[in-house]
Amino acid sequence: MDEKTMVNDILGSVKADLTAYQTAISEAENIGLRQTFQQIRNNDESFQYELFKLAQAKGYYIPAQKATVTEINTVKTNLS
Repeated sequence: MDEKTMVNDILGSVKADLTAYQTAISEAENIGLRQTFQQIRNNDESFQYELFKLAQAKGYYIPAQKATVTEINTVKTNLS
């Protein structure tokens, strides 16, 4: 397995984990457990961002084109 594949696999896994942590946080009644999930999520978000920057720098990840002002305004109007 090459580096690009490994990095993309890890990014995908962390993204799924972040979704699971958010669900667990929103459903946790115990404040200690909730705070633990929040700390884990925060650490994973930091890790994900650092790995994203590495992937982008190496050309493994190319983000979508930035939205135009018109596109942004259209979405804002539709959500209002």
